[in-house]
Amino acid sequence: MTTFAELTTLRVGGGARHWIDARTSDDIVSAASAVRRSGDDWIALGGGSNLLVADDEFDGTVIRVLSEGIQIESEGVDHTLVHVQAGHSWDDFVSWAVINGLGGVEAMSGIPGTVGAAPVQNIGAYGQELAEVVHSLTFWDEQRDDVVTLTNADMDFSFRHSILKGARRGIVLDITFALSRVGTGPEALSRPIMFEQLASALGVAMGASQPLGAVRDRVMALRRSKGMVLDANDADTFSVGSFFVNPIVSERFSRTLPADAPRYPVGEEEPPRYLAPGEEVPPLSTQPRAIKLSAAWLIEQSGVRKGFALPGSGAGISTKHSLAITNRGTASADDVLQLAKYVQSMVQSTFGVLLLPEPTLVGLSL
Repeated sequence: MTTFAELTTLRVGGGARHWIDARTSDDIVSAASAVRRSGDDWIALGGGSNLLVADDEFDGTVIRVLSEGIQIESEGVDHTLVHVQAGHSWDDFVSWAVINGLGGVEAMSGIPGTVGAAPVQNIGAYGQELAEVVHSLTFWDEQRDDVVTLTNADMDFSFRHSILKGARRGIVLDITFALSRVGTGPEALSRPIMFEQLASALGVAMGASQPLGAVRDRVMALRRSKGMVLDANDADTFSVGSFFVNPIVSERFSRTLPADAPRYPVGEEEPPRYLAPGEEVPPLSTQPRAIKLSAAWLIEQSGVRKGFALPGSGAGISTKHSLAITNRGTASADDVLQLAKYVQSMVQSTFGVLLLPEPTLVGLSL
């Protein structure tokens, strides 16, 4: 019997009443429409890298999105449009882009899962974010039972969020990316490096560019050091990556945290203004600023260290990265959920911050 434990990176989860393998967009739409008409519950499954599914059998249909393919749609002065099928491996697509001298996704190397799942939570890493490169996508809309095209503006992208994360249910069929044509071979340079850890690892200043291949290699090395690349020889590999989203709070609240708590302003600061002679000085902005906190820092400072596990549990905090909950080989979905609840309660009681889960939970609640 097929189970979610076989098809997800966390390696937990029970079976399902019905499975459908859909290898083309037409197959996906046909299966989804049929399930909708039947009234059956359903979920779409790509690489299974962002799912925590209950141990009990899912009483519905699982549509496996297995479509693959990459095609250059058009070459422009400012960007190249690239059409990618939803079931295509995300990292294989990034590798293809780097090899072909197309910039914009190189810092998102090594993220597991499929292309179609990427816009749901607006994936991002090391200073790049999916929202920056999505031109449009084709989407089967459950409410309409029809295929529609959604532009970047339609997606309501924000930090680890899009309109597809609950507000608009359906299945991504393919995505068109707008990537930068930056050359081929060693001279193909990345977009400016805008993440301090990556810039430091590359030995360059923030805002510098580096060869696409060098950026990809360094990102992969950083991810491996944190157990964030699927590797059967790594005891920390079976996870959903970061289990909790970095919380965003008000600037006022952030000031209540210890002085050494990492804080990252969200959004751009207002540009400087130069006043003409005699022009009045404008009032200071009263717009409150949002601050992103480090969930990993909050977890460790609340007393939950790397490698921690509840007594008798098959789940544990990664030994490399406190933001990842891992399956140590015998974990159940309930083991993972109980550890997540414990982490959540420790952070909330210590700092008054409620951490929210990054993966999609099926048959479970946190």
